[in-house]
Amino acid sequence: MTTATAEEFERHRPRLFGLAYRMLGSADEAEDTVQDAYLRFSGADRAGIEQPAAWLAKVVTNLCLDRLTSARARRETYVGAWLPEPVLTSDGTLGPLESAERRDAVSTAMLVLLERLTPTERAVYVLREAFAYGHREIAEALDLTEANCRQLYRRAVARIGEPGTRFPPSPERQEELVRSFLTAARDGDLAGLEKLLAEDVVWWSDGGGKVTAARRPIEGRTKVVRFVLGGLPKFTAGWDVSITEVNGAGALVARVGDTVVAVLSFEVRDGSITQVQVMVNPDKLDFVRRQLGQP
Repeated sequence: MTTATAEEFERHRPRLFGLAYRMLGSADEAEDTVQDAYLRFSGADRAGIEQPAAWLAKVVTNLCLDRLTSARARRETYVGAWLPEPVLTSDGTLGPLESAERRDAVSTAMLVLLERLTPTERAVYVLREAFAYGHREIAEALDLTEANCRQLYRRAVARIGEPGTRFPPSPERQEELVRSFLTAARDGDLAGLEKLLAEDVVWWSDGGGKVTAARRPIEGRTKVVRFVLGGLPKFTAGWDVSITEVNGAGALVARVGDTVVAVLSFEVRDGSITQVQVMVNPDKLDFVRRQLGQP
């Protein structure tokens, strides 16, 4: 590959990574997918590529579809709850997140919802909502008819809800709630936690069978508060916890020494925390560690 061609690919890399991550829910697999696309781009006949951006998006999308087929089989035997790999987003890794809709599109909660879709439905939805592709462009990328793409999009929306119906709070309000949660948890403030949590709040933990974690969700304010005040301290002794932006929203990153051991993401609706998603699977914290410059 010539230097000029390599430089051209690098201009597209952030967008391609964002596409692959939204498709796969895995930062490591997204990196591998983009690298595979790079190899294909380097070996392709450039004379036959009129629009590199569209060509690369099609390649990445189809590589992701291949990976999703095997990923779904692996997740059926996954130990405990499956959550997407967290990504620090304050550095623009997933592109500009200047609107509530863009932040919501990369939220942990949205990526979990996307798991309800078939691989092709997911591809259509992501290309349409996250990258503003028209149905004709999507049809060309997936080698489908435009009518079929419209049908797949409608089916995806029916499964996960209309775009724009979710209203995440401002980043400032999100951080305020996360900070209040951390303070109440540290202080053992029962009343403070009850004020922050929705009545139907759900606590999810992803240990992947690698570390101790609740294998089933903890549901309801009373049970979550009891866990936070009673059970959580046993697992968090020695953790150094800080607030940062993960997947477009305020989150907690916990370290022991220099090693990231957990990321806690929060979904907030109508001023209350409705979900807490805790990633403690060490394999799925590798990308965050690398973002922070840790081995």
